[in-house]
Amino acid sequence: MSLQFPDSWRFKSSPDSVIPNTAIDEFEKLIGIIVAKGNRWELLEYFKEYFAHTVGSTSVWSTSESWASTDLRSYLEDAAKNSPLFLEAFYEACENLRDKYAIPDIERINGICLEHKIAYQIHPPKLVKLSEGEEAIPVSESSPTLTESARQLISESLTRSEQLLIENRPREAVQELFWILESITTAFRGEQLVSGTIKGKYFNVIVNELRNANEGTAINYILKCLENLHGYHSSPTGGGSRHGLDLKEGKPMTLSEGRLFCNLIRSYISFLLTEYERLINNDVSDNF
Repeated sequence: MSLQFPDSWRFKSSPDSVIPNTAIDEFEKLIGIIVAKGNRWELLEYFKEYFAHTVGSTSVWSTSESWASTDLRSYLEDAAKNSPLFLEAFYEACENLRDKYAIPDIERINGICLEHKIAYQIHPPKLVKLSEGEEAIPVSESSPTLTESARQLISESLTRSEQLLIENRPREAVQELFWILESITTAFRGEQLVSGTIKGKYFNVIVNELRNANEGTAINYILKCLENLHGYHSSPTGGGSRHGLDLKEGKPMTLSEGRLFCNLIRSYISFLLTEYERLINNDVSDNF
């Protein structure tokens, strides 16, 4: 199955068209998993042919399995100078093996692109380019005091939300981030503030307790804005992303609105993670 994209992309040379070495490593690992399930040398030559062809070269059978691996890496790096050509070669090579071998799903491929800021995504049968201005704002590193499973959960949720936006599913993208935002607030439960112990179990109660502990401060105002955002999306005639959309008066969320809301929620996620870390480290002299 061939990917469809403008012919002009085949001749494009710009920073956003180059696949970084770290991403090449990820794709090479995926190839390694595939070839391990068959005749490794033969499958390495198979992938060589696809990547050589996409850069206008001809693949010649290597003199050994080791050289086949080395030569494939060379073709990968050459093709990586143009993201569309690289992704086309990888996708088509995998798809033509589908009936015989386990291959990575599209979500895994697109996840590598997102992680390494490759400005393209595969939506069979098309290859699409992320528009300028669609890049998500960064989220600060998850608190090291959280468990590894919690940090992984947050990372996966952030990536999943980005993927949903790329698929033009803004409501679900916003839902995904609200889910992780509400999950993060539960980490504050049982923690000690200058005003007492946080006793709430749910988002609204916990945020209200944090606000009450910070009367007259910027944190109080920030959390009030967060409550308003959360309340808007809880309303069927508002954002309608948490408790359903009013079918008579509600208006579906547009992609641009979804991107804006996602970036707002990502800001609050980053803020709460930072404040949680300061609280755990007993830095409550100025806040909490």
